[in-house]
Amino acid sequence: MFVLKNKYFLIIENTKDIELSNIKIPNKFNIIYRNKNKSENLGSLLNFRKICKRKRINFYVSNNRILATLLKADGIYISAYNLDLTLSRLKSINYKIIGSAHNLKEINIKILQGCTDIIYSRLFKTSYLNKKDFLGVIKFNLLNTKIQHLIPMGGIKMSNLNKLKSVNCEAVVILSEIKKKPAIIGRLF
Repeated sequence: MFVLKNKYFLIIENTKDIELSNIKIPNKFNIIYRNKNKSENLGSLLNFRKICKRKRINFYVSNNRILATLLKADGIYISAYNLDLTLSRLKSINYKIIGSAHNLKEINIKILQGCTDIIYSRLFKTSYLNKKDFLGVIKFNLLNTKIQHLIPMGGIKMSNLNKLKSVNCEAVVILSEIKKKPAIIGRLF
């Protein structure tokens, strides 16, 4: 085991991206379903949600209140580009709201939206086109002292996983490694 954090957020775009049988520890993993391209069969999503519930894995739906309600998700994930302030009303029906941000302006919007956790993107350098900036461990730790409940994301790979030990946070978000190797969960944690 390389990194010990209290929570792990795994972003998937399809229920086939991850093998839930590899997740052995209850109440530690959170799955964010972020399907941008095509809609998935509602029956397979309901089945996936049932398995998550049985294994005590929190399940969040990205930017879709209706789907979150249909699946009885634990909460909703608000992307950085979603500026809808009415989503803060979801807290009154016991939905946990997680937001994503890339700068201080977006962090302030996520606070107004009622987000309990804010995923801050690009901790490490990534290979995405037009996305060359990243924060780094030291700057993230400084930002995290001013703004509570920041969760790092971006550029987290097998090669830099040990650097997460020096990041002051209770959780971490993994996206690209899930896509590359669906069985990576069993090896990482």
